[in-house]
Amino acid sequence: MRELIGDLGGTPTFSGRPNEIPNGVPFAEDRRVRPYNADAVTRFFSACLAVDEVFKRFRTGFVGKASPVHLFWGSFDLAVTRFSGRPAPAHPGGIPALPDQITREAYSHEVSSAGFWPGGGGVDFPAFYSYAYPSPPGFAKAAVQPEAAAFDATLGEFLLPYEAVRTAADPEKTLMAFLQSTYEAAADLGGWDRRSLDCAIGRPRLPRAV
Repeated sequence: MRELIGDLGGTPTFSGRPNEIPNGVPFAEDRRVRPYNADAVTRFFSACLAVDEVFKRFRTGFVGKASPVHLFWGSFDLAVTRFSGRPAPAHPGGIPALPDQITREAYSHEVSSAGFWPGGGGVDFPAFYSYAYPSPPGFAKAAVQPEAAAFDATLGEFLLPYEAVRTAADPEKTLMAFLQSTYEAAADLGGWDRRSLDCAIGRPRLPRAV
């Protein structure tokens, strides 16, 4: 991989340590024995496949710059991000084992980001999340859907337990309501130009009729 990036003109360096983990052990030195629960891994994989489909559909409702649905291997969350197109204040950084310049590049422009992760970092259950950077005034008190969603002041983002979606009468509709309502809160309170950025939900990989 280093050679391939070099061939493209890059100057890659690799730390060999996990990101977003305090005092992470270098991969080459990590020989701890860990349990493997095949059933839990399979269920998580199946959940990610289903969530990926909904995230991709949600992404079609935005014509501005948006990330693909992707996996952050540091915190192991599936995410999708929308950008307003306007510059954001410099991010303060401070994320464990993640260089500040990377964080500041990632948050160089205003974002509304949503994702799904299996828990950790103070959350002991799998959950969906949604946050804005910078967080506009009033965002924490915004009314979002569904009722099971709530703002976590410690994390600075809205959370929706995975269980609330899994057991809903219409899981996809429930998740879409969370994604859309939290985005609208971020965009409206942040003064985004939604008239030029939003569009009707479509179908992934299917061009819209002109």
